[in-house]
Amino acid sequence: MPTHRFTPTRYHTTIGSHEPVLRIADGDTVVTTTVDAGGGNEHGERITPPGNPMTGPFFVEGAEPGDALAVTIDRLTPARNSGYTWSVVAPNVVDPDFLRALPEARRTDWTIDRTAGTVALAEPPPRLRGLVLPLAPMIGCFGVAPPGGQAISTATSGEHGGNMDYRGFSPGTTAIFPVFVPGALFHLGDGHAIQGDGEIVGTGVETAFEMAVTVRLQKAAGARWPRGEDAEAIFTVGNARPLDQALQHATTEMLRWLAADHDLDATAASHLLGQAVRYDIGNVFDPAYTVVCRIDKRWLA
Repeated sequence: MPTHRFTPTRYHTTIGSHEPVLRIADGDTVVTTTVDAGGGNEHGERITPPGNPMTGPFFVEGAEPGDALAVTIDRLTPARNSGYTWSVVAPNVVDPDFLRALPEARRTDWTIDRTAGTVALAEPPPRLRGLVLPLAPMIGCFGVAPPGGQAISTATSGEHGGNMDYRGFSPGTTAIFPVFVPGALFHLGDGHAIQGDGEIVGTGVETAFEMAVTVRLQKAAGARWPRGEDAEAIFTVGNARPLDQALQHATTEMLRWLAADHDLDATAASHLLGQAVRYDIGNVFDPAYTVVCRIDKRWLA
């Protein structure tokens, strides 16, 4: 299948039915670049306004509403040796009476050693000197155009994907998005060199990337929310606020998937999920929260 190498010249801070930048087909691979969340390129120069600027959208031939677009993350390569985070956890992840103990958040620089595969604070506090973390690249924000002509901010997420900040969206994982418009109109960006669960400081280690993804169509797939698959598990993604509503969306989508593709009725699926489900937390910083419902493939063999 063809590999397309695409160099973007414009970016979007909404995911919507924008003019496509490239037409691709089922099975094609796209290799492209993304800027960091602040609009910075591989040289650290701001070339577009901040706010998780997206590369794309890419028009997938044959994609129609009711289908699903399966996007395999083949490779995520940081494009520079620096990244940044904010320095303090978000107010909404601590008790209200603890807020007065938090210092003012500031932008903090990180060093990315692409040869060693490590990430470290550029100027660490004394107690964190010598702390070196493994490079663990992931995509923070990606998805397809939502229905009804909407253009949804890349600060948030929904049925179409968006700013989910789930660290499981890493190389080797396949993300599956419901298709709402002809061509799907796939966007991607907001790469992180590493990030903990929840993106609780409002960032991962934000940096520019070269990304390689392969797309495949699933006709009449029946997906209503993002789904995914990695080496160990299948998973579903709910995006909403409050957090329990995101969990409800993710669990309901998993029940639908288990019924449609694994011949498990509601009782059988409930027995399985009740004792074997695992929930991961994606973004809990931005307007919509993300909950991921996972079931190991070994239980579905």
